[in-house]
Order: sequence, then C-alpha cells, then structure tokens
Amino acid sequence: MNKTNKPTLVVLAAGMGSRYGGLKQMDTFTPEGDTIIDFSLYDAIQAGFGKVVFIIRKSFEEEFKTLFNKKLAGKIEIAYVFQELDTVPEKYIDPERVKPWGTGHALLMTKEVVKENFAIINADDFYSRQAFDAIAEQLRNTDSNSYNFSMVAYSLKNTISENGYVSRGECSVDENNFLTDVTERVRIEKIDGVLKSETENGNMIPIDENCTVSMNFWGFTPKCFEFGNELFLTFLEESKGKLKAEFYLPTIVNKMLDSEKVSVKVLQSNSKWFGVTYSEDKETAQNEINTLKENGVYPTKLWN
Repeated sequence: MNKTNKPTLVVLAAGMGSRYGGLKQMDTFTPEGDTIIDFSLYDAIQAGFGKVVFIIRKSFEEEFKTLFNKKLAGKIEIAYVFQELDTVPEKYIDPERVKPWGTGHALLMTKEVVKENFAIINADDFYSRQAFDAIAEQLRNTDSNSYNFSMVAYSLKNTISENGYVSRGECSVDENNFLTDVTERVRIEKIDGVLKSETENGNMIPIDENCTVSMNFWGFTPKCFEFGNELFLTFLEESKGKLKAEFYLPTIVNKMLDSEKVSVKVLQSNSKWFGVTYSEDKETAQNEINTLKENGVYPTKLWN
C-alpha cells in the first residue's frame, strides 16, 4: 500500500445493547456529550485514517447521523452501511428473529464501500491512541492486494468487566507474533476471585488472566471479503431455526488461517481497555475518560 494512502476505519455500531439496556453506541459519557466512539474517531483521525464507515441499523439512522455528521464534517470522509435482519438471502429470513446476525455478517455489509486497507472496531470499546497508531502504521505498510492481515491484542485481565460476563476471542500466537488460532469465548467472568470461561457443555473452567485476547480490533486488506460470503451462507444453512446463532468475525479469521494463504500479525497493546457491556460499567468508563482528559491525553472539547 502506498504510504500516502490512508486506511479506513469500520465501526461496528449496529448492536442492540441488550445487556446494557439501550443503545450504548449513542450514550454520552462526558458533560461535553462525548460517546465512546468519539474517542476512537479522534484517535483514528490523529493516526491518519482517511475514512470512517459506520455499520448501523435503519431504525436509528437519523439520530446517529445527527450525532456524528456535524462533529466529523471536514475532518474525515464518512460512509454508512446497514446491517438488518433481512440482509440475508430470502429463504433464511425468520420473522421470529430479533438478534442481529453477528460481527462477521456486519463485516460483509461493507464490501461495496471499503476498497482500501481498513481496521474494524467495536463501537462500545475504548482501545487507546497507541493501538490506533500501531494498526494505522501496519495498514499503511501493507500491500492492499496481499493476504497480510493484523490485529491489536490485549491481555485478558485488562479487558474484563466487574459487573458481569464478557465475550472475548482467545488467541494463540506463535513465537513470531503471528496468530495461529482464535477461539470465541462467549462467557468469561470472575467467580470467587478467579477468571473462568464457560465451555460448550456449560461448565465454568479457569482461564489464564494473562492470555491474549481479541477485542475485535482487526486490520484487513480488501482480500478478506473473498472468505466471508461463502462462510456466511454455510452458517445460515447450519443455523436454520436457531434464533440466537451469530456469525462471528473470529469464524472468518480462523477459516482464513486454515487456508494457509493468510497471515495475521499480532500487535500487542499493554493499554487497559474499558467499555460498556452493562449499565453499571458506565460510571467506570466516565471516570476513566475524565482522568484521560485531566491528564491532557484528550482535549476537554474533542471537536473544536
């Protein structure tokens, strides 16, 4: 990729926020009206990203655009795509389904608007400036026609909520800092002071607090789209009647790794993640953001 080209940021913002109790992607955390996305956008612009693509739902399109378009005008190119329950082949549409199809499906919605190297993030996670700088540099120096992908990884202990369980992608990494496997852990929580993860049969077993996890901060070239469509159709066929089944990004990543065409460079972040899975997480996030502003990491008013 030519160094003068700017990577794109894709933001996963179509979630329902069922555990949070509302649309956390639009909730504000400061007197200035900052959302968590604002800090990711600010860091991305500082790191040299040239475009942001928001994945949202049509039900809150107007409200979302009102919130972000004015802030970002003249600072970064903006595009929107929609992840809906009916953006699947007609035979798989189930009127009883209310849950979105998952992060892997969301990624596929961006295929027509993302033609350059890009990073993808969750809307409700704070990743840190260091993380954006690292992945922006990686993307600028990656051939857009290659299968050389990347991710920002965190230590599990830096990514947990004190208020309930979380889902994380547990990563296996080789001696050269390349990803070899990612396993979706859908329920991790602290029980009697010990971090535990739920197995497929419902048992809770200890998990190493220092293990490497994904927070859905991936760096891709457009070549990633070659893998997703076929995988998603297979998922839909296998998930008929399963109203809560989700197609996760790590599913696509693992299939890419299995192909042996792909490499995923792991960029380790020592930053402490914070985010909002539960409504009780909001106060912690507010305190963290206030401290960052007080320490001058961010200006009081981000978008002046």
